[in-house]
Amino acid sequence: MREGSVEPDRDPLRRERERMVNEQILRRGIRDVRVLEAIREVPRHRFVPEADRGAAYDDGPLPVGYQQTISQPYIVAYMTEMLQLSSGDRVLEIGTGTGYQTAVLAKLAAEVYTVEIVEPLGSAARMLLQQLGYRNIHFKIGNGWNAWPEAAPFDKVIVTAVAPEVPPALIDQLKDGGRLVMPVGSQVQELIEGVKRHGILEKTRQIPVRFVPLISPGEEKE
Repeated sequence: MREGSVEPDRDPLRRERERMVNEQILRRGIRDVRVLEAIREVPRHRFVPEADRGAAYDDGPLPVGYQQTISQPYIVAYMTEMLQLSSGDRVLEIGTGTGYQTAVLAKLAAEVYTVEIVEPLGSAARMLLQQLGYRNIHFKIGNGWNAWPEAAPFDKVIVTAVAPEVPPALIDQLKDGGRLVMPVGSQVQELIEGVKRHGILEKTRQIPVRFVPLISPGEEKE
């Protein structure tokens, strides 16, 4: 059985995920076969609050407490496809949340380094992902604005919270030739795709999005 997979006879919601992929993701143009298979395999209902599990495969984000959300399935697939992940990649994720995006990344990359500022969320995600059999994920509780210097450099970086600009530490810790995907903006948010060339992040605007804010060091609550 593959890492982080669930045995079919213990996975009664596989059909719901297949419906989600067909109706929400394939129809909107996601074509990366590896991304689609990862979305089919990861049990999204395990990553949402129990009260909302009936809506786990619906087309939309869901609140997960602490003023945080789990992203819409299509956005998870879209951002993952933009990363153009290879099986040998080391990926930095800023914003573990409940661990759903983390699980998808872990099926596609060699190692995932994930940072979460909300300790209860990060700890719960770690427990769940380990329970589901993932062994290639490294967890850190802290401010993602600073990235993860001890583990750098990274082949890919994904950020699941919005900031007015890309934090410099993320660019510094991205390998030359590496890719970064994150929402940027304030009143208006846009998903950007960046490729680092000769130390400079060349950015391309993609689609309008809506994410919770990335907490900068000066905004942290004591």
